[in-house]
Amino acid sequence: MRNLALHWQILIGMIAGCCIGLALNMAASERSVTLTSNLPTGVVEAEVDDSSSLTVIRYLVDGKETTVTVDPASRSNDSIRTYKQLAQRDPLASQIYNQHGKSLAKQVGDWCKKIGGLFLRMLQMVSVPLIITSLLSGILSLSGRVGVGKMFKRTLSYYLTTSLLAILTGLLLVNLIRPGLQTTNSVPAAAPTIDESHQTSLVDVMFAQIEAAIPSNPLAAITQPNFLSIIAFTIIFGVFALRVGGTTVTRLQELTNAGLEVMMAITTAIIRLAPFGVFFLITAVLATQGSSVFKSLGWYVLTVTAALVFHACITLPLILKIIAKRQPLEYARAMSPALLTAFSSASSNGTLPVTMTSVEQRAGISNRTGSFVLPLGATINMDGTALYEAVAVLFIAQLHYGYNLPLSQQIIVAITALLASIGAAGIPHAGLVMMVIILQAVGLPLEMQGIILAVDRVLDMARTSVNVWSDSCGCAVVEALDSQTSTAIEPTS
Repeated sequence: MRNLALHWQILIGMIAGCCIGLALNMAASERSVTLTSNLPTGVVEAEVDDSSSLTVIRYLVDGKETTVTVDPASRSNDSIRTYKQLAQRDPLASQIYNQHGKSLAKQVGDWCKKIGGLFLRMLQMVSVPLIITSLLSGILSLSGRVGVGKMFKRTLSYYLTTSLLAILTGLLLVNLIRPGLQTTNSVPAAAPTIDESHQTSLVDVMFAQIEAAIPSNPLAAITQPNFLSIIAFTIIFGVFALRVGGTTVTRLQELTNAGLEVMMAITTAIIRLAPFGVFFLITAVLATQGSSVFKSLGWYVLTVTAALVFHACITLPLILKIIAKRQPLEYARAMSPALLTAFSSASSNGTLPVTMTSVEQRAGISNRTGSFVLPLGATINMDGTALYEAVAVLFIAQLHYGYNLPLSQQIIVAITALLASIGAAGIPHAGLVMMVIILQAVGLPLEMQGIILAVDRVLDMARTSVNVWSDSCGCAVVEALDSQTSTAIEPTS
């Protein structure tokens, strides 16, 4: 199996996990037991009826019978939908269930979830140093360039604009299609109860994000971790390091590049464990939830694909046509070697040499522009990744809560996805690392990421192609703007 490409390994792990999980769910997902001994203190008798769709726990204390139902499909705000909620609302029922009531499928699923959780912890482990070294390396690579100021501003403006447009496209489609709600074909009649911490105006939400991006203690932001603060401070540090210049930049660049090489090696090694992570996580999901999860997963793939196609085939070509005055089809044909390489490798960094060659030799972009815009873009411009992460988080929220996140939370998703995409490394499955950031930002369980891991490779290939296509269009846009500036300031004879 080691000789197979990673995506084939992941596919095998996914299929194996699906088969085992579905077999457990069909054969061992139901358990009915009546207990009269080995019960918690005070409990005289207990009954547990457990299945993948519903769990009913009845117990008798001092002659009083209590019945508790865990219904994951319920859309009532007062219902208990998860076993975490059960532990919070009725610890006694939770103790009875965990000790005596779980079906075999859920017992196996819980262990698979724990083992798969180790893979997620490793992704969390590398996220902070990977963001810092990747982002700082890209910024410091601008050192020593002549006339870098205007080009840097234009490049950064283009990247932020297209990433934001990509995120908005993803949010629009995920709200229209609602992939995580397709299993119920309905939404709750009453508005969901929102925690008081979320009952704030949009201005307050925006200001809170700006405030979070300015760390009072950068080292504390790293240890917490506060990813918005980390990304913002890294950008500030890199920009001002360029202003200091001299040997300071040279030493920092050597140190950062060395650190990035080590972090990419560690991340690559962790990603090689993805087939096992996928196996355990998808087994846990299907053993406990059954095949119904695939219906939502199909809608999820459709939503991400439609959003990526819209951004790549409509938004970016319009920018290319209007600002750069280039024919999109001809430009895409010139960039086809890079786009195909990006799709097959799922790595922006690995595709970079092909991208630079295609831009300069096939698309007619100057070396000055291509060598400046593309390395920076491979680090901070991740349109496809940002779009994918926004859609994925809202899809997970729809599955987890049974309703759309409120607008204030969606704004947090958009801002966090934008900033997280800036720090995403251009290697296969790097979006998995960044996904952790956004899930934490809106308080969603990290293990829910296991649901989308099953189809991550295919979507990774597609979003990497969009990332490279956006970088390529950025070269044409920056080149055109530079040409316009040069023409405007050229003295007349």
